Amino acid sequence: EVIPQLKTLIITFFRKSSRGDFVFSADRLIRLVVEEGLNQLPYTECTVTTPTGHKYEGVRFEKGNCGVSIMRSGEAMEQGLRDCCRSIRIGKILIQSDEETQRAKVYYAKFPPDIYRRKVLLMYPILSTGNTVIEAVKVLVEHGVQPSVIILLSLFSTPHGAKSIIQEFPEITILTTEVHPVAPTHFGQKYFGTD
Repeated sequence: EVIPQLKTLIITFFRKSSRGDFVFSADRLIRLVVEEGLNQLPYTECTVTTPTGHKYEGVRFEKGNCGVSIMRSGEAMEQGLRDCCRSIRIGKILIQSDEETQRAKVYYAKFPPDIYRRKVLLMYPILSTGNTVIEAVKVLVEHGVQPSVIILLSLFSTPHGAKSIIQEFPEITILTTEVHPVAPTHFGQKYFGTD
C-alpha cells in the first residue's frame, strides 16, 4: 500500500502541474528513494558523543560507496544524494537512445578510478524500456563493478523496464516509488525547465 503523502507526490507527476510543484514533488520523491538506497549500504556501529556529553550508539557508513548518475535526468537526483551524504563521489554516464530503434548508445562515462571496489547507487528517475539502464550497467561491469553491488534508484518504472533489467542482471537491486504501465517520460524536460 502506498502511504497517502507518497501517493499525492506521485499524482503530481501524472497530472498537469506547475514546474514549481513538479520540482518540489520530484525532490521529495528523490530524497525518499535516496534515503532508502543509503539504508541498503553497509555500515558499522559506532559510539557518538553528543554535545551534552552523552554517549549514543549509532552507525556510520563503511567507506567505498559512490553515486553514478545517468545524464541528464539522473543529474536531478545528485543533490538529493549529496544532501544525505555530503562527501560521496559521483560519476556520470551519458547515454542516448535512438528514437526509431530505441537502441541505447554510450557517449560518455567518467567514474572514480577505484569504482570497481565501491558500492554504486545508480541514479535514473524514469525506467521506461530499461535499455538505458542496461547499457549503463554494462559500462559499470566493464569497469569491474559487480552487478550485485549496484542499487538502482528510480522514481517510476514500468513493469517491462524493471523486468528487462532483472532478466539481464538478476543480482541488481532496484528501488522505485511506483511501478506503473505508463511512465512520465517528460521528467528531465519538466524538471530542468526545458519543455
